[in-house]
Amino acid sequence: MSTTLDIMAIMRRLPHRYPFLLIDRIISLVPGESITALKNVTMNEPFFQGHFPSQPVMPGVLIVEAMAQAGGVLASESRGPESSAAIIYFMGMDQVRFRRPVVPGDQLVLEARVLKMRSKVAKMAGRALVGDTLVAEAELMASFGEAAAPA
Repeated sequence: MSTTLDIMAIMRRLPHRYPFLLIDRIISLVPGESITALKNVTMNEPFFQGHFPSQPVMPGVLIVEAMAQAGGVLASESRGPESSAAIIYFMGMDQVRFRRPVVPGDQLVLEARVLKMRSKVAKMAGRALVGDTLVAEAELMASFGEAAAPA
């Protein structure tokens, strides 16, 4: 069964906050299998001031980070509620390819699917699309840390 999540539900699952929270909505989530998330790319993004002022392009590293954040939600939900307080660390990426620039006005569709899930490590295949066009892809790895201490 697929689940959707709004921004408030995403913020309960990820420690990231503005300006580094890079996903706006989860449109499909099947724990242990896959996730599809959205990122609305606007000219208001702080990185566009310097990347590049005359021709704004979303940095590739942030596209990969957005894929990783979607993967983080997938990994968190796949482990179940008993481990929801554990922090998830982005630990690696392989086979990264950028296919086309992402510019203001684009809506990134971020997909991740589980390749391997172990007790301390997850490996996922990630893709970023604008419409039906593939703009980036990568294999992503994450590790599960200890539960965060109460604030």
